[in-house]
Amino acid sequence: MNFELTAEQNMILKMIREFADEEVAPGALERDRTKEFPKEIFNKLSNMGVMGLPFPEEYGGGGADTVSFAIVTEELSRACGSTGITYSAHISLGGAPLYLFGTEEQKQQYLVPICTGESFGAFGLTEPNAGSDAGGTRTSAAEKDGEFIINGSKCYITNASYAKHLAITAVTGGSGADKEISAIIVPTDAEGFKVIDNYEKMGLNASNTTELVMEDVRVPTEHLLGKKGEGFKQFLITLDGGRIGIGAMAVGIAQAAYEKALQYAKERTQFGRSLSQFQAIQFKLADMAMKIELARNMVYKAAWLKDQGKPFTKEASMCKLYASEICMEVADQAVQIHGGYGYMKDYHVERYMRDGKLTEIGEGTSEIQRMVIARQIGC
Repeated sequence: MNFELTAEQNMILKMIREFADEEVAPGALERDRTKEFPKEIFNKLSNMGVMGLPFPEEYGGGGADTVSFAIVTEELSRACGSTGITYSAHISLGGAPLYLFGTEEQKQQYLVPICTGESFGAFGLTEPNAGSDAGGTRTSAAEKDGEFIINGSKCYITNASYAKHLAITAVTGGSGADKEISAIIVPTDAEGFKVIDNYEKMGLNASNTTELVMEDVRVPTEHLLGKKGEGFKQFLITLDGGRIGIGAMAVGIAQAAYEKALQYAKERTQFGRSLSQFQAIQFKLADMAMKIELARNMVYKAAWLKDQGKPFTKEASMCKLYASEICMEVADQAVQIHGGYGYMKDYHVERYMRDGKLTEIGEGTSEIQRMVIARQIGC
């Protein structure tokens, strides 16, 4: 059992950590206030060749592994949660389904622009009445004269304003328990396709979260992703990989909160000595450090299993569940250690708490993760 990163993973870690500290972190507070999407940051990441990091070089990717993807997601999230979730969704929700289920022609046409950064990756799954119950999908895709005619809406879709195309799930036949759900690639400039960006969110303000409305959107049947009727199965596989990304994002935000709390505890004096000399504060910081390390190891294990081609559904849910919950716990304690200052935006920690909450919801809520784990252990 070797816990040491490879030479390539260490190189990626060093590169992305420096980039995150120098390019991403300085503007995070202002982006949270202005809700400005970090487009310039992603232009630079494209130039660095990490926008397609875990995909093969033949598609413009970096040929790296899932552990490397987790490292990049964690470091970007440590600097700015909005940047971290944008990157994670771009890879795991936008690129992965195309790579896993697309034809060679679809990969060349749709995956390559994602890997090169020409387009952001996005995935249209969630609907107003189909969140945790994704099987409740109502968006329909009627097949006629060699085309799918798509009608319906999606909500809480990451990156869609900056995507040139995305895969959406839609009902292509059947009804009720026998509903047939398929995945279809849809260009965002198709007639009748609207991307609406007007959500007011608790956190992750600089990320792009949108509503999609489709009214008689027509695409050729060749835009079917994978096999007809296997959309439900495909997005379950997609979400397994996405949960590793959310786990890494949660670790990054927790790490940032811990670092701020540790720094503040060393600098702040009360009753004639620094906060870090009080045992109550030492124990809080020790617990924070311990839980972050455990969460990171869980993320790395799930990523490693995926890279080895081994089953990782249970571990992906475990790492996402644990990392997201300790992220909220660590952010809460960071605010507490800062006292009144922790409630102020200039000290960052309240942003970590707001940003971190999404990790307990996105890619399946904590309750859904427990259902997945229970199923995996034979309950």
